[in-house]
Amino acid sequence: MIPEAAFWGLVSTIPLLIGAYIAFRFRPSPKVVGIIMGFGAGALIAAVAYELIPETSPRDFASFISLGLGAVVFYLATSWIDRRSRRKGKEGESAKAQTGKAIVLGALLDGIPESLVLGMSLGIGGAISVAFLGAVFVSNLPESIGATSEMDRGGMEHAKVYKIWLSVLLVCVAVTVLGAILIQYTSGVEGIYVKAFAAGAVLAMLTDSMIPEGFEEGGRLTGLMTVLGFAFASILALIG
Repeated sequence: MIPEAAFWGLVSTIPLLIGAYIAFRFRPSPKVVGIIMGFGAGALIAAVAYELIPETSPRDFASFISLGLGAVVFYLATSWIDRRSRRKGKEGESAKAQTGKAIVLGALLDGIPESLVLGMSLGIGGAISVAFLGAVFVSNLPESIGATSEMDRGGMEHAKVYKIWLSVLLVCVAVTVLGAILIQYTSGVEGIYVKAFAAGAVLAMLTDSMIPEGFEEGGRLTGLMTVLGFAFASILALIG
């Protein structure tokens, strides 16, 4: 079970490294990055609607507390990043690199709960669908391309950016394995609240970083691409 969980944890997060390679290799223009970020934002909104807080999830007080907690954690963490950068005098980074870091943080806060739930699903014998993997690529790949491009333009070294994404990948793989182990020894564990936490973090990241930056760089076409990303990810969720 542990090797299987590690494998699927790797498969679900490898788009983060692929996106970084694409951003460095092809160096898309700011407009293209903005459009890609718009598509990824739409896919993430669909993930919140259909995967993280689906219609069948119980609507209890604790789930909304978890939703708000995810947003609060994202806010506190990004505020800390901003203060830390200012203390170091990295004003050249603040416009672009900090946006990239915020998107990375959103990917981490989204990836950890989702990886935990993935591991739990594998632990109880659940199957991994092609639609699920497609939805992961649709959301993670643009997220990585956008964040990497921002950090690149903010002056961060390529090796450091790769280390950041590799760290996120390794954490998510470890959490997937943890979820598979946890479900074996803990009866009645539900993934509802960890999913709600991820939803809050993702929504905060989208409104704080990804959507504003995407619109600034991609223009009005970004809005159309957001709808397209939402529709595409929704179709994958429905057929899955």
